[in-house]
Amino acid sequence: MEYSRDELTEAKRQIASTLHKLRETIQTLRAKENPERYKSQITLAERRIKAFEIAHGLIERELSGV
Repeated sequence: MEYSRDELTEAKRQIASTLHKLRETIQTLRAKENPERYKSQITLAERRIKAFEIAHGLIERELSGV
């Protein structure tokens, strides 16, 4: 599937924003009184971060023409 440079740039911007929010969420959950209680949410957020980092990297690669 082909995407325009503008579409890729916007997707990259949205992913970066989501990554920022997920990282903040993890910090908030870990700072809670009983972070063990939020273990599954933290794990899910960490997995989503990894997936979004991969997507971000692939978009970067596509935009650079490699």
